[in-house]
Amino acid sequence: MNTAGATRCWPGSRRPRPSPGRRRARCRAGGGRRVAARRATETERPTFKPLHGRSISRSEASTVTRTIGNDVREALARPLPGNVDLTGPWPLTGHNFLRDLILGQDPRRLRTLMSRTLELTPKLTWSVISVGAALPGWPRPRTGLTGLANRAAQARGYQERRYAMGMYRRAAAPVCFTVSTLVANALWLGAPFDGGTSNRNIILESLRLLPPSWNILRNASPEYPAIDARIGERDDVLLLPLLSHRDPALWDDPGAFRPDRWDRLDPDTTPGYLPFGHVSERCWGRHMVMPLAELLLDLVRGSGLVVDPGRRVGRIPLLGLLGVEEVRLTRPR
Repeated sequence: MNTAGATRCWPGSRRPRPSPGRRRARCRAGGGRRVAARRATETERPTFKPLHGRSISRSEASTVTRTIGNDVREALARPLPGNVDLTGPWPLTGHNFLRDLILGQDPRRLRTLMSRTLELTPKLTWSVISVGAALPGWPRPRTGLTGLANRAAQARGYQERRYAMGMYRRAAAPVCFTVSTLVANALWLGAPFDGGTSNRNIILESLRLLPPSWNILRNASPEYPAIDARIGERDDVLLLPLLSHRDPALWDDPGAFRPDRWDRLDPDTTPGYLPFGHVSERCWGRHMVMPLAELLLDLVRGSGLVVDPGRRVGRIPLLGLLGVEEVRLTRPR
């Protein structure tokens, strides 16, 4: 079966089962065209879904995106800290480095929201947010904070503070999580790298084999049966870049880690390559991910660190962010 752009509904993954009456439609090609038939709803967006029951408008999402984008650019323009120790478990070590690089001057109650421990359960996240919003001494806007923190500092009243903390985490955490996971994936898949291979190509190839947006869901909508009679009115559509990125009809040696293939391929136009989602609703942070990932990978390569040779098996849970659970970097023995 040609899986390029394949659309499937609930293919036995960990997603909830469809509601009664919904059929498991299976279509072979043209999945991207179907997904593009309408814009994603607020619950289908990759990042700016409703926050604790409160809708996030596209204009607000755009403003927050520009804000964190400016914060990232300012962090990249500053001199990097010296003697950075990147040994230890990844992606956690890389995540902490990026958190401190971009958000290091922000108040502790906001930086605490970057903890990966909060990924365990939404209840834990909202407990931390509720406590942080209720504590006295709410930060005030000032020079030295990130734009994202100054935006949160303008909140007044408990409910607005709680929302502001949720937005801070919603915008900043995916940057640190995604970039550190992407670099950890690249290290696991291909290290040690040939000295002549660019960081860009390594990252693009890592995105191919372990795409962050490995599944793209669109709920049942009348636009889909209108362009493909095989899709019923109550059928959801699921696009799987994890399959299209490994389709032998699209890729030479699809299962191999070959960064050199990107010397001749354009990631924006290569058929079936959708690491940040479909063009109709791509991940908002994709323009920040590449420069940060290249920077972080360059630091690792320049430090001479190696993937622990004693670790031969990696676990990759099928979660929202696809990545190797732990990659340990050590100094050469």
